[in-house]
Amino acid sequence: MTPQERCNHLIEWFQKNMPVAESELHYTNPFELLVAVILSAQCTDKRVNMVTPKLLADFPTAEAMAATTHEVIFEYVKSVSYPNNKAKHLVAMARQLVDEFGGEVPSEPEELQKLQGVGRKTANVVASVIFNKPAMAVDTHVFRISERLGLTTNSKSPLETEKTLVSLFPPELIPKAHHWLILHGRYVCIARKPKCEECGIRQWCRYYTKI
Repeated sequence: MTPQERCNHLIEWFQKNMPVAESELHYTNPFELLVAVILSAQCTDKRVNMVTPKLLADFPTAEAMAATTHEVIFEYVKSVSYPNNKAKHLVAMARQLVDEFGGEVPSEPEELQKLQGVGRKTANVVASVIFNKPAMAVDTHVFRISERLGLTTNSKSPLETEKTLVSLFPPELIPKAHHWLILHGRYVCIARKPKCEECGIRQWCRYYTKI
C-alpha cells in the first residue's frame, strides 16, 4: 500500500469518526492562542490551560504584555516547563507584535516565525488553527505516528515529515488533519505502548501489520 493510499483511508475514517478535531488549548483570540502555544512547548496542554486564565486576564493584549517585564510574567508561568525562557519569549514577542505588527498577530507562518519564541511548529499551529492556512505543524506525536502509520518512511526531521504530509493531504484538510494526528498520537498511538487493539485505523497501519 502506498503512503497516498494509506492517507486516503485515514481521511475517510477520521472524517467519519472524528468529524470535529480541534486544539485542546483554551483560547478566544489569536493572541491568546499564540501565548498558549509558546507555553505548550515540551509541556502538556492541561498544564498550560491551568496557567493561561490568570495570565491572560491580567495581560489580555500584546500591548499589556509588552508593557510588563519577564520577571512579572515568570510568576504566572513558573509551573510550566522552562518558565524563565518562556517568560522572556512572551514579553519580547508581545513587544514585537506592538512594534512591527500593530499589535495584531500575523496570519502567515513566515511572518509568525519572526517573533521571539516562535519556531516553525508554533507558527504552523497558529496559522492553521486561527487562519485556516494549509500549514502542518509537526510535533512529537505527529512525527511518531506518521512513521508508524506508513505515511512517512525513515523521516530525518520534522520538516521532512511536514513536507511529506502536506503532499499527501488535500490543502483544505491540513488544519484538521493536524489535529487528527495529534489527538490519535496523544490518546491511542501513544509512544511506549500503542493501544493497537483499540485503534480504528490499524488495518492501514504499517506498524500494526508488522507486530
